[in-house]
Amino acid sequence: MRGHPWRARALGAALALAASGPLAAATLAVGPGLVYPRVADAAAAARDGDEIEIAAGTYAADVAVWTQRRLVIRGVGGRPVMDAQGTVAEGKAIWVFRNGDYVVDNVEFRGARAPDLNGAGIRFEQGRLRVRGCRFIDNEMGILTSNDPESALEIQDSEFAHAPRDRGLRKHLLYVGRIGSFRITGSHFHDGFEGHLVKSRARTSEVRYNMLYDDLDGRASYELEFPNGGVAIVVGNVIGQSATTTNPVVVDYGAEGAAWPDNALHLVNNTLVSDFGHGAWFLRVHESSFTPPASVVAVNNLTVGLGVFTLGARGTFAGNYPAVASALGDVAVLDFALGKRSWLRGRGVGLPKRGGVDLAPTAEFNLPVGTRPIARPRSWTPGAFQTLDPRR
Repeated sequence: MRGHPWRARALGAALALAASGPLAAATLAVGPGLVYPRVADAAAAARDGDEIEIAAGTYAADVAVWTQRRLVIRGVGGRPVMDAQGTVAEGKAIWVFRNGDYVVDNVEFRGARAPDLNGAGIRFEQGRLRVRGCRFIDNEMGILTSNDPESALEIQDSEFAHAPRDRGLRKHLLYVGRIGSFRITGSHFHDGFEGHLVKSRARTSEVRYNMLYDDLDGRASYELEFPNGGVAIVVGNVIGQSATTTNPVVVDYGAEGAAWPDNALHLVNNTLVSDFGHGAWFLRVHESSFTPPASVVAVNNLTVGLGVFTLGARGTFAGNYPAVASALGDVAVLDFALGKRSWLRGRGVGLPKRGGVDLAPTAEFNLPVGTRPIARPRSWTPGAFQTLDPRR
């Protein structure tokens, strides 16, 4: 049936408009023999809303700056390895994200070195960044952010490990600047060197269901630090220092003074471990940094090893217990759960809400990375694990 010319023109205009909007998003294939052989080629060609699919393989010295406002970047057919081999983009990182809403899924970053000794796997400058199922190995910094107070970082099911020892000190596996919000779940940190496993200056930090354990020969300083306070929600983690740690403090809050108007630390159902022979300071709160005082709630935590927990910290402390390593599973294979015959099972207390946030764990860390959901028990057990190992 023949249509009217004005209808044809209207349809053409509509199609042109659609092509210029979200429907015009493309998928850019990266890999040997594909349209874009290198990631840097795709970064130069991509437009807002595109998806970048990187084929498995090793991409040597393939660094990139992403300037688009919205992107999804994922590894396909396996996990591609961005092997910087000592190079970085703009003197900063293997990948630099300028300002936008980004998703990075299933990519490994390794070997970043920068003239300023802070070469990162990812440098996140502004916007929103979600990192899922990635690995950050042998970088001077795993992820390093800017200090933009409106930015947000979320990390899920990722690994940060093997801080380099070839030059310089204080290699933080994850360094979050003064951004608005930071959340990490299901991730594994180990083998630090001089710096911290996780350091966050964010206004709000949520650290849930992770394993921050420095392994036998790790030499990290703090395992978890909030130098400028803020609201920190730390629930269901294994947080542990090695026998060769360079600092006896495991969790530190407020060492460099307050930067935010609201300051509260919620430390709930964590397993805090120290192999340090001289004794650990499991929780250190710098009370002089905060006026009015920061709110501290520490409930149902398990401390394992020689050390002190509540020294110098005032707040709500309940259901916290010390234990010896033999009370756990097999630490050598990262089994930190209490045995079913432990007298500590069910000794925890009920968990209140704070500021409208439910502090009760809803999941547990699950090796090698990830989480598994848990049902709310009849009574809580101190530490990061509520489920029973049927073998014990």
